[in-house]
Amino acid sequence: MSENIIKIEDLTKKYRRFKKKEGIKGSIASLWKREYEEKTAVNQVSLSVRQGEFIGLVGPNGAGKTTLIKMMTGIIAPSSGRIDVLGYYPNDLKNSFKKKYAIVMGQKSQLFFELTVNDTLRLFKEIYEIPEEKFLESRDYFVQLFGVADIMDVQVRTLSLGERMKMELLTALLHNPEILFLDEPTIGLDAVAAKQIRKFLKEINRQRGTTIILTSHYMEDIKALCERTVVINHGMKIFDGRTSELFEKYQKNKRISVTFHNIEDNINLQTEITGVSNENPYKKVYEVARENSKALLAEIMEFNPDDIIIEEEEIGVIVERIYQEGGICNA
Repeated sequence: MSENIIKIEDLTKKYRRFKKKEGIKGSIASLWKREYEEKTAVNQVSLSVRQGEFIGLVGPNGAGKTTLIKMMTGIIAPSSGRIDVLGYYPNDLKNSFKKKYAIVMGQKSQLFFELTVNDTLRLFKEIYEIPEEKFLESRDYFVQLFGVADIMDVQVRTLSLGERMKMELLTALLHNPEILFLDEPTIGLDAVAAKQIRKFLKEINRQRGTTIILTSHYMEDIKALCERTVVINHGMKIFDGRTSELFEKYQKNKRISVTFHNIEDNINLQTEITGVSNENPYKKVYEVARENSKALLAEIMEFNPDDIIIEEEEIGVIVERIYQEGGICNA
């Protein structure tokens, strides 16, 4: 069994935030007396990650996912608790540690928009002190894997969002990091681009053994990539186990959107449903328990619909359900 390369015990991060009453009176009063409030972003989280794992880190906005990643990469220091990543205390920010990991944030770019892709990679080669031979080997490997040979000599600012995300990954992986942290890497991407990114990440994890920690609000990302999922809510870990167990136990409903050619007002269904709504006269949206979804689809097909879209419950719904039922922590 692979060793644990990330070891976290009772990790906590608290922020002290300044509060000011509105208006000029509040501003003047705050010059003499300031009020503060304390916010706990991460609350006594314990976590172990083995080498080569691909872990999903999920939860609603503000749950503490990004704060946890920032502590694991040394961007911010924890308030209390113990953290060891690859044998380092991350916030010491040693150069030897920074060369062992990479981080990609879907909403923040590390690229230089006025440079070409090749020039950007050359710049990162110097930053990470990569020998020429290893640089060329790594660059050529990822250029072939991502299929981006035709855009290497164009300015970054001319790339599409999907192309730019490939370049973000290529740049992050250039120095062959042991751990790759991904914060919403598919945000804003269309279905085709998101599928390509997932394919590349799976290959990198499988072929190079790179440990990957992924945060995402997209269910498809977590299901397709992560064997293990950690759920964070209100700064606390409320689930840590196999992704299949997460969805089998807590994803209870499906959302089926049906579009008809004609207005269908009198659809009598025998299958039990939990809810139905009309988005327009030609479209109905059904909420149905997972075990009843096949029977409902069979009935709907008898009405010759124009289109059917089947969606899983959003991660926020699942997190809320885990929280309400008390949660489980297996690992």
